[in-house]
Amino acid sequence: MRHSEKASTRWTYSPSCVYNLSYHIIWCPKYRKKVLVGEVAEKLKAFIEDRSMDNGWTVRSLEVMPDHVHVFLSAKPSNSIAQILSVLKGGSAKILRDAFPHLKRLLPSLWTRSYYVESIGHVSAKTIERYIADQKTRPSSTGRRHSTHG
Repeated sequence: MRHSEKASTRWTYSPSCVYNLSYHIIWCPKYRKKVLVGEVAEKLKAFIEDRSMDNGWTVRSLEVMPDHVHVFLSAKPSNSIAQILSVLKGGSAKILRDAFPHLKRLLPSLWTRSYYVESIGHVSAKTIERYIADQKTRPSSTGRRHSTHG
């Protein structure tokens, strides 16, 4: 099967699957303190980009605001959101607190335990719902319609 260039940039191929997994992730410093500025913000951006590259994730967009972080990244199916956040939040907390001692004085822990995540795909939720609902009425690969009867 020959894939179009558009499809090949949208999908990632591995030996066992084809996927397109992207996530919009947001997290905040404890008490929503506005500590992610200047050198702290720059070091955090560099850390997120470096660790993402190390883990085979693609950072598609990254913005560090004074009181929160937005990351839009693509990851492998073998990486859970919990793993991704453990690497990004856990690792960055250590690096930033070691590099900037004032963060240790201001905050008992750098990040809140919570976060926001949304999976982002090429098609809308409505399209997926319609596709699934239409499965029983679509012709199968054999040319016959799927049936709920044996």
